[in-house]
Amino acid sequence: MTTKGRLLVASPVLRDPNFDRTVILMLEHNAEGALGLVLNRPSGVAVAEGFEAWADWSRPPACLFVGGPVQPEAAFCVALVGADDGRPTPTDGLAPIVARLAVADLDRTPMWIPAEIEAARIFCGYAGWTAGQLERELREEAWLVVDAEESDAFAPEPDTLWHDVLRRQHGRVQWLANFPDDPRDN
Repeated sequence: MTTKGRLLVASPVLRDPNFDRTVILMLEHNAEGALGLVLNRPSGVAVAEGFEAWADWSRPPACLFVGGPVQPEAAFCVALVGADDGRPTPTDGLAPIVARLAVADLDRTPMWIPAEIEAARIFCGYAGWTAGQLERELREEAWLVVDAEESDAFAPEPDTLWHDVLRRQHGRVQWLANFPDDPRDN
């Protein structure tokens, strides 16, 4: 099963501090491994402090996001592109992810902003898995795989994204949104 274009939502039992209550937008998942961006870790560093060209397109909070623990010097842009008519919009330098979401590796793509961009968010670093690693974690139920919505990448309150994504699910998965930070507090 590929997770590309979907969300990984950290299971409440996943206690790795790098991924505790994270929501990850998966950019790639194939036989060689997987790569995604943590959507709910704002850094507090303003976008204008290094990516000033993108500041006007940043949705609140207009800060850099910690995309994951791997290569924190790497920068990625997730952008909302094109018209909202369901047709894909080809945009040079941006690779489609899901719906109107696209991503650019800012280390490989020139710092230009296509006219089709409506919003952007900049991520430093990424979450990565070697071949078979993510599949093993999925079997161990460390992650829930759910459908992504384009608004997830631009959540105005990223600190609530984990709860919000779980709340919109159905059945028992939805119940996990109420899982306490520390089960001993229950």
